[in-house]
Amino acid sequence: MGENDIVGALVGYYEAKLDCFGATARGVDWKDEASQRKRFDQLVRVLRLDQHREPFSVVDFGCGYGALRRYLQEQELPFSYTGYDRSEKMIAAARLMHPEGAFTTDWTVVPDSDFVVATGVFNVRLDLPDDVWRDHVIQSLEAMASKARVGLAADFLTSHADADRKRADLYYADPAVIFDWYMRSVSRWVALLHDSDLYEFTVAAVRRPW
Repeated sequence: MGENDIVGALVGYYEAKLDCFGATARGVDWKDEASQRKRFDQLVRVLRLDQHREPFSVVDFGCGYGALRRYLQEQELPFSYTGYDRSEKMIAAARLMHPEGAFTTDWTVVPDSDFVVATGVFNVRLDLPDDVWRDHVIQSLEAMASKARVGLAADFLTSHADADRKRADLYYADPAVIFDWYMRSVSRWVALLHDSDLYEFTVAAVRRPW
């Protein structure tokens, strides 16, 4: 299965969720808004965005309906934001909820930004083998890194989750493998958080020391 086929299958999966639940946490396949916000908390924490006093720019890779943008606004952080998603329906929902926001389905027009982040976009692998999905993840991370001037971050379900809690259609990444990719491909300044109660980890790299 090629990359376009993978993305097409994922778009269909998430658009079905959006059709069913609307522009809500469940509409992007989260359990609820509380768990969604926990993941945003970890992204802010791992990149230390709450410590920035100067304006910074963010690209939200796989933005869905733009929930991260609303979250960052609520934190009163000095940011500018671009949301990217391959789903036309998601982008339409995002523009409806954030008419003043910048959203696109075209990666080529996404500007280079200080930070590029992704939350939840690497979890659902449907029926793809782990090695095929891992290649897709790395390709996506490489694209993210190409736009990130200062740093990038993403979260993953952890391979250290209890076996009886794992689902066959989800991807459980090995933190050591992802950490190693960041170290070799982005920067030696890497931070990994594996301290939430969500059976997940969040990892970030910056191109200069924090």
